[in-house]
Amino acid sequence: MADRILVFYGSYRSDRAGIRLADYIVDGLKNRGADAELVDAKAVDLPMLDRMYKEYPEGEAPAPMEALAVKIREADGFIFVTGEYNWGMQPGLKNLTDHFLEEWFWRPAGIVSYSAGRLGGAHANLAWHGTLAEMGMVVISSTVAVGQIANTLDENGTPVGNAGKSFERAFGRFADDLTWWIEASKRQREHRTPPF
Repeated sequence: MADRILVFYGSYRSDRAGIRLADYIVDGLKNRGADAELVDAKAVDLPMLDRMYKEYPEGEAPAPMEALAVKIREADGFIFVTGEYNWGMQPGLKNLTDHFLEEWFWRPAGIVSYSAGRLGGAHANLAWHGTLAEMGMVVISSTVAVGQIANTLDENGTPVGNAGKSFERAFGRFADDLTWWIEASKRQREHRTPPF
């Protein structure tokens, strides 16, 4: 059975350069045999966090939250595609993520960051690492940071120039690493029930 991987993207801006990166990742995973799906925080459009999914009585959570909770629980792994705002996280993606907790447990996650500048969202990438680990995910050591995104992927999400070639190599290694951890976590969950 194909690995089920959810790719989360969180920009709410009207001109979203990062969506081309998220789409590339979904397509790249599918080309590698994964069952990958984009989860666009803007499209899901959860409200600002008031109550977490688990705080609603059973069957009373808003329909988009309920549907996403099911998808998260059924996933084998996650990728978070994040831009960087003032050295920090995109609020839309953080808000979506914070609606859930136990649903994330015992699965690996990878981080892909981007920016218009040279550093490729490195500050947000680092911030997400600790956050995802705190939320019960195993964050893989491989990461991808795409600087000057407009010079790396064109409007259609096609890699361009030397930056695009470098990104393609980095993505391949990143995807291999995530796949290894997905396989390891699947085996372990079959072998032993998680402790909580």
